[in-house]
Amino acid sequence: MRVGRREFLRVLALAAVAAPAAARAATSRGPELLGLRARSLRPFAGDRRLLATVSPRRREARVGFRLLRAASVRMEAVRTDTIRAGRPAGETVWSVERRLAAGSHELAWRPARAVVPRTYVLRLTATDERGRRRVYGAFRPGRPPDAPVVRVQGVDVATTRTSYVPGEPADLLIGTDADALRVQVFHYGESRPADADLRTNGIPVTPPVAVDWRAHRDAPGRLRVLRAGEWQSGLYFARVGTDDGRAGYAPFILRPRRLGTQRVAVVLATNTWQAYNFQDADGDGWGDSWYVADAFRSVDVTRPYLDFGVPFRFKDWDLAFVAWLNRTGKQVDFLSDDDLEAAGAGDALRRAYDLVAFPGHEEYVTTRAYDIVERYRDLGGNLLFLAANNFFRRVRRDGRHLVREQLWRDVGRDEAGLVGVRYVGSDQGQRQAPFTVVGAAEAPWLFEGTGLRDGDAFGRYGIEIDGRSAASPSGTRVLARATDLMGPGRSAELTYYETPAGARVLAAGAINFVASMSDPRVERLVDNAWRHLSQP
Repeated sequence: MRVGRREFLRVLALAAVAAPAAARAATSRGPELLGLRARSLRPFAGDRRLLATVSPRRREARVGFRLLRAASVRMEAVRTDTIRAGRPAGETVWSVERRLAAGSHELAWRPARAVVPRTYVLRLTATDERGRRRVYGAFRPGRPPDAPVVRVQGVDVATTRTSYVPGEPADLLIGTDADALRVQVFHYGESRPADADLRTNGIPVTPPVAVDWRAHRDAPGRLRVLRAGEWQSGLYFARVGTDDGRAGYAPFILRPRRLGTQRVAVVLATNTWQAYNFQDADGDGWGDSWYVADAFRSVDVTRPYLDFGVPFRFKDWDLAFVAWLNRTGKQVDFLSDDDLEAAGAGDALRRAYDLVAFPGHEEYVTTRAYDIVERYRDLGGNLLFLAANNFFRRVRRDGRHLVREQLWRDVGRDEAGLVGVRYVGSDQGQRQAPFTVVGAAEAPWLFEGTGLRDGDAFGRYGIEIDGRSAASPSGTRVLARATDLMGPGRSAELTYYETPAGARVLAAGAINFVASMSDPRVERLVDNAWRHLSQP
């Protein structure tokens, strides 16, 4: 998802996590907190002077310091990533204030069970009797912290790969301090899961396995849990539950033993999942993503996902489509971005598949993957893009890191030349509007059975949108449009084009298109597109 980098960074820089202007001006004269440090009842791997881990076992973080003179000290636990939910960055989830005499002191934070596992900045404001203040914890993302950071530990789980073939051993990297674990693998089901527990939506494919974890209570460990079974290609997740009620998930894809087991491939946007992973692996209180600060030029694709292991917007977009596939009995080969890059060449992809579908937000694409998909299209392969802002930015893999590079359009490969449309803009969903049908006669097969005719409206779309550009293939037709959605000339366009080689390419033009499949008309549109494009 494209979020408007300048606006995002400006909000982060000015948000509540930064000290007020008056406090910054008074910093040089306010009371100092000497020897500032943080600790928990027992350190976890990576803990240091300004980083402490708490959990049901470690209970609380204690922040120590020394005052040279009496002062009032306010300590706030600040969560730094809440802009993702449309709220200001820097939400304070807890606070305490004490009037303290000169000397050594400790303040403690014992997080409530409702506090979401992640890191929190403990912002400290010291104010003397004359109102002079000094603030610790107003550092910007990418800068060394000057205040304690507390890691509220849940269950961090990650697979070592994005996908596996049946029979291949799978390892889990697990970080938690529980004594005992229960590990189970689920196949993603059909309905919307609960926020913190995907098992409400999963079909178990293994029995739960009890694991003694006492040897790893103070540092992450590796666990070989299974050899991927002879299950159908699809989306799976490993659930790791603890004896004290915590749980974490690691999604992975079971790919086919060979390309072309089925004639349709569905590529899940695993690169984008990690770009939007705000997991704070380095413990500085900020998510390690280039969406947080320009200091981050790469993301570690082996990190566990924040929010119980569920990738950002995973449930809203990707899973709505996967649920539809399962519900309607569609037989497909599931691939990750890594699998797409390893496909060999576009010729091999074309021999294997009549249709390659991208249901999610395929924003970050390597040169090799772009070449493969473009060659596939040039050989007559059909493409279906059901979100927006696809093939937007070039990335490269450097070991376990995904490195951000230029926009594809800035290196002469405007994404509209492949997708049919290009990224137009984003406003975080502030303006949304229905699509209006304008090309029913151009593609009667798409609107068959929907009851939609030219002039009819359906859905409510926005957040991020695409539209045609000068690079769009000749003959690209607009089938539905939300006119001037993000300003004059900035419309969302659902488009379709064909090539002389016989390729058929449909692009939804709105990032939340597939999320609207609860509307029977939209579900029928997707089903019609599927039938039309999956034909040889």
